[in-house]
Amino acid sequence: MRVSGVTVRRRIFVSLIVGLIFFSVLIFRLGYIQIFKGQWLSENAEDLWSRNIYFEARRGKIYDRNGVLLAYNVSVPSIWGVPAQIKDPVGTAKKLAPILKQDEKKIYKEISKKQLLVRVPGGRKIEQAVASQVQQLNLPGIRLADDNKRYYPKGAFLSHVLGFTGIDNQGLTGIEKIYDKKLNGERGYISFNSNAKGEIIPGTTEQFVPPKDGADLHLTIDSNIQTIIERELNQVAAQYQPDDALVIAVSPKTGEVLGMASRPHYNPETYKDYPSSVYNRNLPIWKTYEPGSTFKIITLAAALQEGKVDLLNDTFDCPGEINVAGTTIHCWKRGGHGHQTFLEGVENSCNPGFVLMGQRLGKEKLFEYIKKFGFGQKTGIDLLGEENGLLFKLNRVGPIELATTSFGQGVSVTPIQQAMAVSAAVNGGTLMKPFVAKTTTDPVTGKVIEETKPQKVGQIISPETSAKVRHALQSVVANGTGRNAYVDGYQVGGKTGTAQVVENGVYSSNKYIVSFIGFAPGDNPEMVIYGAVSNPKALAFGGLIAAPMVKNIIESSVRYLNIPPKSTGMEKKYKYPDKKIVQVPNLVGLTRQELVNNYYTFSLDIRGTGNKVIYQSPQAGTRVEEGAGISILLGDK
Repeated sequence: MRVSGVTVRRRIFVSLIVGLIFFSVLIFRLGYIQIFKGQWLSENAEDLWSRNIYFEARRGKIYDRNGVLLAYNVSVPSIWGVPAQIKDPVGTAKKLAPILKQDEKKIYKEISKKQLLVRVPGGRKIEQAVASQVQQLNLPGIRLADDNKRYYPKGAFLSHVLGFTGIDNQGLTGIEKIYDKKLNGERGYISFNSNAKGEIIPGTTEQFVPPKDGADLHLTIDSNIQTIIERELNQVAAQYQPDDALVIAVSPKTGEVLGMASRPHYNPETYKDYPSSVYNRNLPIWKTYEPGSTFKIITLAAALQEGKVDLLNDTFDCPGEINVAGTTIHCWKRGGHGHQTFLEGVENSCNPGFVLMGQRLGKEKLFEYIKKFGFGQKTGIDLLGEENGLLFKLNRVGPIELATTSFGQGVSVTPIQQAMAVSAAVNGGTLMKPFVAKTTTDPVTGKVIEETKPQKVGQIISPETSAKVRHALQSVVANGTGRNAYVDGYQVGGKTGTAQVVENGVYSSNKYIVSFIGFAPGDNPEMVIYGAVSNPKALAFGGLIAAPMVKNIIESSVRYLNIPPKSTGMEKKYKYPDKKIVQVPNLVGLTRQELVNNYYTFSLDIRGTGNKVIYQSPQAGTRVEEGAGISILLGDK
């Protein structure tokens, strides 16, 4: 069929119009993409060819209250592989295996993966000497990047408080975990451009984005006091082979933890070498048990505050037992203490006396004070793993439960609860919240970013009642069961505790937790120290094991803190086999024969070739235990 010219022209015109519309839409679309979507496309395209090798920021340092370094990071190299850039994976694996001490096949398997980046086996946080050997090989696709490794310069020192970090520099336990976000910082990276095969695009350069270091953390811990605590725990562990032992020292005025440790302990850098039960359990805040007689301080404080007892004028009889609702409750001294004042009852830790205090208070009032002092709930300390403890429900407290609770049996508490409760009893009556982290600071400027202030939980007893509690507890140390904690020249107060261990719902006949809680100075306490020893292989009494341990900590600590001695404290009531405190005589000028004839009660260390004493140590007037050693230097002057 013949097509007319008009039809041809019409078809051409329509085709032209359609073409114009098509190309107009295409141009409009391209323009829209270029103008409105250009940046979005560029960013997404860049994501396709941009590659990053990340490395961690330097984790913040941890210091004690005096600036002693406890934990820090050092830069260490790590090895990465870019599989697309590795031309000879077999040869590369063969060269790396002996240096990294890894199986050749294992390395080959990793660097042959179809991934952008892989970690080379054995190449994580390596020694610098190993990194240098790898670098000298100049292997295509094998890259070195800065990494960080955590160091604890004092080893096992303060391990349960500090905790440790994992392979990725993340906090796993302790302070490292609690303050992980503050310590961690922001990671940095090396950025480079590559094609779809992972090959570097010619003409492009690498970009280095530095990491932002984490904040530094300053603790309330005093390393000198902590060292003293660690020393005494080591001594107790070696001498008595207990199941465990612990000490916590706090400032009663602020709630700051000055020291905290337990045995067994571990080294944070090699935590994998220890059972998880060791590094996951910070005993001073985790362990719960019946406190025994140290809990009597709470009953005493409540009874004094409520005016239920007069320590000097009220008296009672202790025949060695007391009958409560048809049940006989024994005193620890089976023969009894006889007729005594309530102050003497406190000194002697007499169970019947404290049962009477509890009965006078009544269960509602006694348990009201127990809860006010913080028992039955967490203190809120900034550490992991704190337990609540356990109290009787009030509707289940009968005469027997009231009696046993009064002297620390039937309730379950933690060491940190006891330390804070006794702090409140002796600091003027204020319960404080304990804390370990004092400030966070900028790692560059040192400027304080955040500071923890002392926090009052509540006023539990009056300052006047608190003064009576302090006096009574000083009397315990000077005249009673706590005499082994006496420190000459210092007003030390405290209370012993000996509690049977509960096993399978019954009290063990041969397992005990012995404890002592003490404070100093007695008139204005600067520290409260609680120590407990579980199942010691010795005669298990708090006054024989825990009291001397706490005494040594207090004695060393007050001298370190330059707290001056006072002559106004209670004098110790000496009983056999106590050693008396005597003044060192002036021996300078005496002859050798005069020394031997007149001062044989001291242990004399005589040196020198002369005939007269020209120097002595300790100096004349120093107070020492009878029979103490005196160093003597003889000369001819």
